[in-house]
Amino acid sequence: MKILVTGGAGFVGTNLCKRLVQSNHQVVSIDNYSTGLKSNHIEAVDYLEHDLRNLTEYKKVDVVFHMAAVARIQPSFKNPKDYFTSNANSTLNLVDWCAKANVPLIYAGSSSKHSGRFKNPYTFSKDIGEDIVKLYQIHFGLQATITRFYNVYGPHQLTEGGYTTLIGRWLNNIEKDIEYEIYGDGEQRRDFTHVDDIVDALVLIMDQKFYGSDLELGRGKNISVNEVAAMMGISPTYKAPKPGEARHTLNVSTAAKDELGWNPNRELEDYLKQVLK
Repeated sequence: MKILVTGGAGFVGTNLCKRLVQSNHQVVSIDNYSTGLKSNHIEAVDYLEHDLRNLTEYKKVDVVFHMAAVARIQPSFKNPKDYFTSNANSTLNLVDWCAKANVPLIYAGSSSKHSGRFKNPYTFSKDIGEDIVKLYQIHFGLQATITRFYNVYGPHQLTEGGYTTLIGRWLNNIEKDIEYEIYGDGEQRRDFTHVDDIVDALVLIMDQKFYGSDLELGRGKNISVNEVAAMMGISPTYKAPKPGEARHTLNVSTAAKDELGWNPNRELEDYLKQVLK
């Protein structure tokens, strides 16, 4: 099949593109490289540099994975308007095209919605994207499935800059001997999910044409930030909590396992042991 991956030079997008190429699909990526990296490029992928906010025409494809977004909670407080236009307006452009071209869409939402859509500008912008998808499903015949990721980590994660997540940032700090920081008491818990498990689910949705659902893609168990520090053998400094963050994240839905046959089985501790050798 011919497949479009938006955000194909980003973290999840790169891992998804690799898997699709391994399965002999023809893959096209659209990325504006605001956080995506050209060093992530894979030889067999056709990379196009565009901003989805200004793009309304696309190459004919069989399915679209919409992974592109400006991510992370804290930077969204500094520029909420950019988050809205990047995440909501871009999704509207793409969804409208998919509905008119009769192309199925798999949308990367965010599990942060469960802490409240007004918790921060990032969550709000991603939740509006979900609303757009659902509107077009109801009124314009869009085939789509919404997926919500939980605390993804693994190869190609960002390790520097304002858009890093905990695992990537701490791995970089270990490499460069930089101070480790925890914002809050460290007892906040996260449902860390390996990117390969996420990609497994995305491919299953495509292969099974499993459209018309909302699926929570989390490991189904959570651990505290303090426990992660212990796994990595580090001694962090504690600072005041940051606004907009959930106290805990945990996927309690079994729909992806029961209905899709998804089996997330990568353990964070195993991954950390491997990369910290």
